[in-house]
Amino acid sequence: MLSSSDFASASWELVVRVDLINEKEQKEVKLTVSGDLHIGGVMLKLVEQINIAQDWSDFALWWEQKRCWLLKTHWTLDKCGVQADANLVFTCQHKMLRLRLPNVKTVRLRVSFSAVVFKAVSDICKTLNIRRSEELSLLKPSDDYFKKKKKKDKNNKEPVIEEILNLESSPAISGSPVSPGLYSKTMTPTYDPVNGTPVSSTMTWFSDSPLTEQNCSILAFSQPPQSPEALSDMYQSRTLVDKAKLNTGWLDSSRSLMEQGIQEDEQLLLRFKYYTFFDLNPKYDAVRINQLYEQARWAIVLEEIDCTEEEMMIFAALQYHISKLSMSAEIQDLTSEPEVDEVEAALSNLEVTLEGGKADNTLEDITDIPKLADNLKLFRPKKLILKAFKQYWFVFKDTSIAYFKNKELEQGEPIEKLNLRGCEVVPDVNVAGRKFGIKLLIPVADGMNEVNLRCDHENQYAQWMAACVLASKGKTMADSSYQPEVLNILSFLKMKNRNSTSPLASSLENMDMNPECFVSPRCAKKHKSKQLAARIMEAHQNVAQMSLVEAKLRFIQAWQSLPEFGLTYYLVRFKGSKKDDILGVSYNRLIRIDAATGIPITTWRFTNMKQWNVNWEIGQVAIEFDQNVSIAFTCLRADCKVVHEYIGGYIFLSTRSKDQNETLDEDLFHKLTGGQE
Repeated sequence: MLSSSDFASASWELVVRVDLINEKEQKEVKLTVSGDLHIGGVMLKLVEQINIAQDWSDFALWWEQKRCWLLKTHWTLDKCGVQADANLVFTCQHKMLRLRLPNVKTVRLRVSFSAVVFKAVSDICKTLNIRRSEELSLLKPSDDYFKKKKKKDKNNKEPVIEEILNLESSPAISGSPVSPGLYSKTMTPTYDPVNGTPVSSTMTWFSDSPLTEQNCSILAFSQPPQSPEALSDMYQSRTLVDKAKLNTGWLDSSRSLMEQGIQEDEQLLLRFKYYTFFDLNPKYDAVRINQLYEQARWAIVLEEIDCTEEEMMIFAALQYHISKLSMSAEIQDLTSEPEVDEVEAALSNLEVTLEGGKADNTLEDITDIPKLADNLKLFRPKKLILKAFKQYWFVFKDTSIAYFKNKELEQGEPIEKLNLRGCEVVPDVNVAGRKFGIKLLIPVADGMNEVNLRCDHENQYAQWMAACVLASKGKTMADSSYQPEVLNILSFLKMKNRNSTSPLASSLENMDMNPECFVSPRCAKKHKSKQLAARIMEAHQNVAQMSLVEAKLRFIQAWQSLPEFGLTYYLVRFKGSKKDDILGVSYNRLIRIDAATGIPITTWRFTNMKQWNVNWEIGQVAIEFDQNVSIAFTCLRADCKVVHEYIGGYIFLSTRSKDQNETLDEDLFHKLTGGQE
């Protein structure tokens, strides 16, 4: 039996600081505890000693020195390693956070600072009604990200106050009844698929949510374009190294906000991190589609991704069209489409899924692997040789292209056979100049072989380009996605086609446009305002009949067709190399890029990856591919965990299928991205 003096000697004093609501200073509370007291017991003692009647259910203990939460309330102080010198804070797990959305609007909402970022983002997306939260994450911008704007504000006579959408009344807590998150195929449509307005049935849950109809419109509708002055202020000419610096700020999805030093009411960016947009559905995804459109729009206008001047005009025309429709008062009065029987809709979806799209000759596709054969022009760039294309007879079968001197020699040995699996396919098109080129960068042992093909007309280009794109992913033309890919390419070329015979829009319509708002500042400097407006209106004729949501989806589709789409850059040093390189991470491949010239050196596809691991002590990522190819690199400026998470995240996203859209395997995500954990 222990005497009271023995018990006293086993006890010790623990000082805990308490964050009290509506009080600026923390209150210190001294407790007498023993090592076998569990965390729950410490919290109970705290609440009894503070003696303030309030809801303490969201409070937990935060250990400052170890930068960790003590959330396992059944663990004892000894098991946690807590001793008398521990700095513990009894504080709220949910705190206010300001999030800058892709549409440059800021929302302020209550977020869990104790849950891992993956879970916190999921809860944020539920509050904002954005499906597929695994595609988004939080980015901590560099210190100078918001500074330029503040400097400009000082020069104004009146201070500019940023409008913040306050959703404080809704803690983003898991299981919140107002936001369904992932939807079943039989769910009632949430949005009108034509114009993106919430349908009447949706308002039953909006009414209980801080995401009222007005707030929903702010998130689901495109905002008026920024002034040219504001664009110039935001614009920065960025090298690949500068772009790589921007990507160092992604938060670790396997740790909480508090563990990563994020402060209450700090401003972070909510962005689409992974460029694989699964199951975009206008009936449920008005907010998601709009935020995706906005992220794409800013990437184009601020030249975060390169495009040709011709493509810039298409993007400008779509922006102008979307802006016009969004501001039109008529759009709010459109009645939603007649309701479709839910079971009928589900059966229709199932039918399309089983058919793999509307294929006319399904059996023929299975038994016959289609082939393309035609005259194309070829050019291989070599030093000190002028660019001269030479015509050959080309045959495309499976995932390879073979070419012959002429059609009659097709049955013999080809001059060369090119295997396109894992190659880079880059469009080289100028519709106005009747130039339809395909640049192929084919991986070889010591780098990339460049081959340029030239087609005669749009239809030939669309067929061969689509075949090349599929072959680079290891798919043949028998795949159900071939025909849709051809149609997508043709529709994009049609948008680029400048139709000079059609009358231009009235001068009045030209007058209400500020063309510099829709193009990058660099592009705006090259042309006079009237010339720019005329070119945008010319391109606008090809998109003028589109509905609002269709135009946004077409913009996203055109963005996805750009050669640099989906590449996230990091500055790295490859093992055995004496200079720094850029590593481009995409949804299906890694690319080593020369930091000085921006030219791709080598490509490695995830499909050929056997395994990858990280040496955390020296921060080195090592990857093994098929055919005894292995690479290793260290990350400069960024933690190697950021790159490791990107690779694992993309592999995780490739496992999704519509059959399992009700659940998300969070454990698998953390296994693939968590590293040591």
